[in-house]
Parts: sequence; structure tokens; C-alpha cells
Amino acid sequence: MLRSWGPPVLLLACGVLVAVRDRPSWVGVGWLVLLAALAVLLSPLVFPRSVTADEAQRRSAADGRPVIYWRPGCRYCLRLRFRLGRAARRAYWVDIWRDPAGAAAVRAVTGGDETVPTMVAGGEPVVNPDPDLVRRRLAA
Repeated sequence: MLRSWGPPVLLLACGVLVAVRDRPSWVGVGWLVLLAALAVLLSPLVFPRSVTADEAQRRSAADGRPVIYWRPGCRYCLRLRFRLGRAARRAYWVDIWRDPAGAAAVRAVTGGDETVPTMVAGGEPVVNPDPDLVRRRLAA
């Protein structure tokens, strides 16, 4: 769990240090706000609630929705999440840093790498999927 929150917490701590030490104070507050916003973007907070890989695979088999494997701090995962908008809530998101089975599933698909985002829909894996493809899979 600490790996998921490590970068955002570090950014927030740096923001606090800059805000306390910087003169004039409005510059420090500006840095704090900027680093806090970046910390939120890199945190798991902007993603739908993660489920385990086993749970995601079980649910996907039942309703056909795609499973998307991701990790906090991944700019490609963040880009996919924002480009999907509200439709992202319909997919099953698995944080590979929190779920070893999810990381193993990604490694099996990518030949040993933990390349994310990786989508699996209908048993078909796609590494770094196009948002339009994910939307089509969500609509099906």
C-alpha cells in the first residue's frame, strides 16, 4: 500500500517544506497548491476503486466488461483514465502494486514486463489500449 501512496505523499511533503521555508509566503503557498494538485493526480484517488485480479476476472466473465490493470504514478494510465471520463467507472480496475495476482497477470500477457495500462476484454489482452477501443468494449 505504501508504494501506491509513496509518490503523492512525497510531493505533498515537499510542498509543505517549500511553503514553510519560502519567502514571500504567497510563493510558498503557490508551490504547496501546485504540488498538492500533482500529488492528487498521481494518487489512486482519481481512479475508480480497485478490485483484486480474481474478483475483476470473475465479474468480467459474468458481464463482459473489460479489466484494466494499472499502477499509481503511471502517466499512461492517468491519460487513459481521463480520456475515458465517466465511462471509466464501468471497467474493473486492478492496481498491480496492491495485487500480486494482477501484476502476475500483466507479466503473463506482456512477456514478463509490468507494462500498464493493460486491458483484458473477452480473453483478449491489449497493452496501452486506445481509449476508443476501451469505450467500445464498455458499450458492448
